[in-house]
Amino acid sequence: MDFVQLLDMLVHVDKTLGTLINQYGTLVYAVLFAIIFSETGLVVLFFFPGDTLLFIAGAFCATGQMNLGVLLALLVTAAIAGNTLNYWIGEAIGHRVFTHDYRWINKDALRRTHTFFERHGGKTIILARFVPVVRTFAPFVAGVSDMTHTRFQIYNVAGAVLWVVGLVTAGYFFGNIPLVRDHLTAIVLAGVGVAVVPLALGGAWKLGRRMLRR
Repeated sequence: MDFVQLLDMLVHVDKTLGTLINQYGTLVYAVLFAIIFSETGLVVLFFFPGDTLLFIAGAFCATGQMNLGVLLALLVTAAIAGNTLNYWIGEAIGHRVFTHDYRWINKDALRRTHTFFERHGGKTIILARFVPVVRTFAPFVAGVSDMTHTRFQIYNVAGAVLWVVGLVTAGYFFGNIPLVRDHLTAIVLAGVGVAVVPLALGGAWKLGRRMLRR
């Protein structure tokens, strides 16, 4: 397997997880750990499939091909560690990311996440876990914004547990239902909508109140 094939398999691991299990056995745990760690820890890998990967992994646990307890422990650890690394990178680079041209950073996504973070504060670290792209940039912005390490870790751990346990468990109980398996993309998008729409409505409500006060 060459590098391009490996990268394609990793990016689409939600569709190729069965192949990875058959080829690598227990080493698949290390692969999944690396994917979750990289997606949450490195802003350049925001395109990795976090939500669907967790759901599909839970479905494979239900068939006995993976151990649920081991998977949960490893992926919660990966999510916490990834966010922590991302926070440290943001803290180290600081506000230079907004004034310098870093090709490896998507500035539009960064600005959207920064606005999101400013509106919703610390709870963004938890809520962002369920929003692709924002999930990757939120801890980075927390570091840039000088959020204290202790406060960040409280939200970081809580968000990691809710995200990993919630989606893996959902996959464990529902991932092998044909209707769910065949419409997984639509279900994931609906889940993202459930997470994002209330926040958008809340932001619009606050903006409307401010405008009326003027």
